[in-house]
Amino acid sequence: MKFAVAEVIATAFYAGYTPKAPGTVGALFGLLLIFLLHRFLFFIDIHLAIVAAILTIVGVWASNEMIDALQMKDPQCVVIDEVAGQMIAFLACAGYGWLNFAAAFALFRLFDIWKPFPVNMLEKLPRGWGVMADDVMAGLYAALVIYVARNFFNAPI
Repeated sequence: MKFAVAEVIATAFYAGYTPKAPGTVGALFGLLLIFLLHRFLFFIDIHLAIVAAILTIVGVWASNEMIDALQMKDPQCVVIDEVAGQMIAFLACAGYGWLNFAAAFALFRLFDIWKPFPVNMLEKLPRGWGVMADDVMAGLYAALVIYVARNFFNAPI
C-alpha cells in the first residue's frame, strides 16, 4: 500500500510512465495542476507556493520509495520533481494567461535540461533530496528570469 501511494505521487498520477519525454510530460502536468487549482479552487500565488513546498517534501519521500523499489538512483518515471519545479517557476508570473504558462514552461525546461550551477551540483545530493533539489533550483532560476523580465523589461508575463 505504501509503495502504491508513493508511486502515484512520484509519477504524478502515472504521467511519468509516458514512454517519450516523461520530464516534459511531468512539467505539463504541473501546468495543468496550476490551471485547475486556480480555475476551480481559486488558488493564488501564496496557495501555489504552499502546494509547491508540500509537493517538494512529499516528493522526497515518494522518490525515496521509488528509488528503493526500482533500485535506481533517479528513476525516469519519477516526475514529481518536475511538477514542483514547474509550480515554483510559475510563481513569478503576473497572471494566468497562455503567455505566462508558456514562459514558465519554456524557462523551467531550459534550466532543468541545461542544469547550470548549482542545479548540476544539487542533483548529486543523496536519494530523494537529489531528485527534488535540482528541479526546485531550476524552478527558482526560471522564476528569477520571469521576475527580471517583468519588472525590469516590462515583459507581459
